[in-house]
Amino acid sequence: MNIKARKEALRFLFAPVADRLGYKFTPVEEDADFLLEQEAQIEAETGIPYCPCQARTTDRGENMKMVCPCIPFHREHYNAMRRCWCGLFVHKDVTDPGKLRQIPESRI
Repeated sequence: MNIKARKEALRFLFAPVADRLGYKFTPVEEDADFLLEQEAQIEAETGIPYCPCQARTTDRGENMKMVCPCIPFHREHYNAMRRCWCGLFVHKDVTDPGKLRQIPESRI
């Protein structure tokens, strides 16, 4: 698999999905590029573009909640943080994602 080409394909595929969910790619291009590359590498190894920041288990059903973009599975949590867990996606109105922080799901 050509990681660079797949990274760009993932960007193309994810953009309209994230848009419909009220999110966009982080405006920090270096972060977006790095996270998409990690997802492309994970996909090359597993066949599925899992979130690079969440640990997979042996439970396929639970792991499917980490397939990017995983926003629908964690909507309440991500809406509270105004970003997804790894920060690849932020709410559309976010201009400075550096000010956003992760919040444990238990605090939502």
